[in-house]
Amino acid sequence: MQWTKQSEQTVYENRWFSVNLADVELPDGRHLDHFLIRLRPVAVATVVNEANEVLLLWRHRFITDSWGWELAAGVVEDGEDIAHAAARELEEETGWRPGPLRHLMSVEPSNGLTDAVHHIYWADEGAYTGHPVDAFESDRREWVPLKLVPDMVARGEVPAANMAAALMLLHHLRLGQDGSPHVPEGGS
Repeated sequence: MQWTKQSEQTVYENRWFSVNLADVELPDGRHLDHFLIRLRPVAVATVVNEANEVLLLWRHRFITDSWGWELAAGVVEDGEDIAHAAARELEEETGWRPGPLRHLMSVEPSNGLTDAVHHIYWADEGAYTGHPVDAFESDRREWVPLKLVPDMVARGEVPAANMAAALMLLHHLRLGQDGSPHVPEGGS
């Protein structure tokens, strides 16, 4: 049941994304026009401290007119290493410089419409460097106990699926299924 792209053309493009139209052949031979959005990779990062608290941003998203907890995130610049971009975004948005980053996961948040890939990293230490340069990105920045994450996700306080997935995985890695703290071996 594989769909096959026969051709693709750009309809609109700027430095952030392009909107393309593809001619797609379905398995039964029919064709359909399918719009897709091509995006640059996104780098995401956070720190989990010794008290098993995760550094989060409370922010408003005007597109959905919703408030929620998120990890620091931003576009990977051309030629930039993804882990470096994640560390840069974390410091710009929170004022915290992470220690050595570990890759947590890479996700495709909406692969039926876009080719976006979000690369999520975390560190178990960080250093406060001062007020965030991009403080306008969030209303506040807080250390939130990981033990609260499942209930926060269930209440809709983490509306972005990629952020919810990352926080649930961090909860599992740091607290395990029984909720008791443990330190994971290595990183992926």
